[in-house]
Amino acid sequence: MTPSYGLAPLARFGGLLATDLRDVTGDPAALESTGFWAVVADFEGRLVCARFGDVRYAPVPAARAAAWRGPDPDSWTSSLDRAAYTAGVRRIRAHIAAGEVYQANLCRVLSAPLPDPERADVDALTALLAHGNPAPYAGTVRLPAHGVQIATASPELFLRRVGRTVTSGPIKGTGRTAADLLEKDHAENVMIVDLVRNDLGRVCATGSVTVPDLCAVEEHPGLVHLVSTVRGELAEGAGWPELLAGTFPPGSVTGAPKSSALRVIAALETAPRGPYCGGVGWVDADRGTGQLAVGIRTFWIDTGIDGPSLRFGTGAGITWDSDPEREWAETELKARRLLALASGGLLPALSDSSCVTP
Repeated sequence: MTPSYGLAPLARFGGLLATDLRDVTGDPAALESTGFWAVVADFEGRLVCARFGDVRYAPVPAARAAAWRGPDPDSWTSSLDRAAYTAGVRRIRAHIAAGEVYQANLCRVLSAPLPDPERADVDALTALLAHGNPAPYAGTVRLPAHGVQIATASPELFLRRVGRTVTSGPIKGTGRTAADLLEKDHAENVMIVDLVRNDLGRVCATGSVTVPDLCAVEEHPGLVHLVSTVRGELAEGAGWPELLAGTFPPGSVTGAPKSSALRVIAALETAPRGPYCGGVGWVDADRGTGQLAVGIRTFWIDTGIDGPSLRFGTGAGITWDSDPEREWAETELKARRLLALASGGLLPALSDSSCVTP
């Protein structure tokens, strides 16, 4: 049975609720047409753009236990266990030593079976996350007939467009408190800012790309991030198709140089990322505005042949200064709170061992 198949399509971002599905396409040129579009871009390149006919302001509803029954807290498994992940970190350091890459983001995908498909409404999960882990780019995209069921609590801006102005807010550097952030975290952030500047420079007017903020500390539930801001003005003739082609996948979740990092990722990761590390958000083509988050802190339902499961990705940026065990602990820190919320349990104590079954 497909979870939530009987529920009506919708999209929710912040205070906006979109219903009355009109069109679904994989053509990014549609984002330059008319109407309000929900957008989901998988890390591997699949694009789903859904145009809705009714868009109104509506607060995120109160969490509804009857509409969401999450996985058993002990049922989560990981595409890379601790030994495989730390070995991957060491392998990336070897690539860095060989001069093939400067930084690469190593991720793992966690999954757990859904015990009650009739109580697997991702919009109800979004409500749980909104109350237990507020995030600036939280939202829902519920298109079960098109294989898209996503609840995100993303803290990271991939692309915001207002007219011809485009802004990105890459995150690099994570700790429990600001005191945990190392020189390595600042260096990694600056490295990715350079990458994002280069990506935006492909589609923005010459000389228009700037960095208004560099390595600002942002507090989020249970952790802090280093966040920078990169901004530019779109070149004449450039729109959403060119913008996505020039910047996707997001630089903060790939590495530098991006092409080399993608090759390293493909060799080390054992599961597709899907919407994790892709882009999730909305475009209002009538107003010339839009906002896509990086698909981190994101859950999605997979309706595989073995039955429906809930998935969630977590990862860390690896540089020459990376310590394999510290990077593993960072992936645990990023996942811990959200997995507990989705499973309906209390927050587990963070330890040196896995908070999920590897």
